[in-house]
Amino acid sequence: MLSTVTPPEPFSGPEAATGAALHWRALERLYASAPVNHLFESQLEIPAEGQSRITFHVKPEHFHAAGAAHGTIYFKMLDDAAFYAANTLVTDRFLLTTAFNLHFTRPVHSETIVAEGRWISGRRRVLVAEARLIDEEGEEVGRGTGTFMRSHIALSGLAGYAASVNPQG
Repeated sequence: MLSTVTPPEPFSGPEAATGAALHWRALERLYASAPVNHLFESQLEIPAEGQSRITFHVKPEHFHAAGAAHGTIYFKMLDDAAFYAANTLVTDRFLLTTAFNLHFTRPVHSETIVAEGRWISGRRRVLVAEARLIDEEGEEVGRGTGTFMRSHIALSGLAGYAASVNPQG
């Protein structure tokens, strides 16, 4: 299967060698390696702890019969952005979405949508994060809030994550 997910650029700068930056680059690689993301042209960037930014390219094949993006696309974009914002704070475990609340503001007709995720609260077992979708004109087209729980799945055991933390592994 041909991947439409753009792999992250190598990270450079003063933060490049920090543990946090290595974790964030590993999360970006994990995102790119997920099979579901081969269905959506998108790229994850993690600029800081508790933040994520995913650029999605919404195609006509994602539209419902009335010519706008189907609600499943909103969920995918919002959940991913909130999830990765929250997982920046958890370095040992993969998080699971336990609940997600969506608000549709306006229809998505444009091709490029940016999902911005932001951690809100929680650091132990349950984390809360929100995300918003911004269209090409800078207008908010959707918003969501999710709760995420630590799973029993070690991040280090996931090939996409482990490959970027330990390139020789």
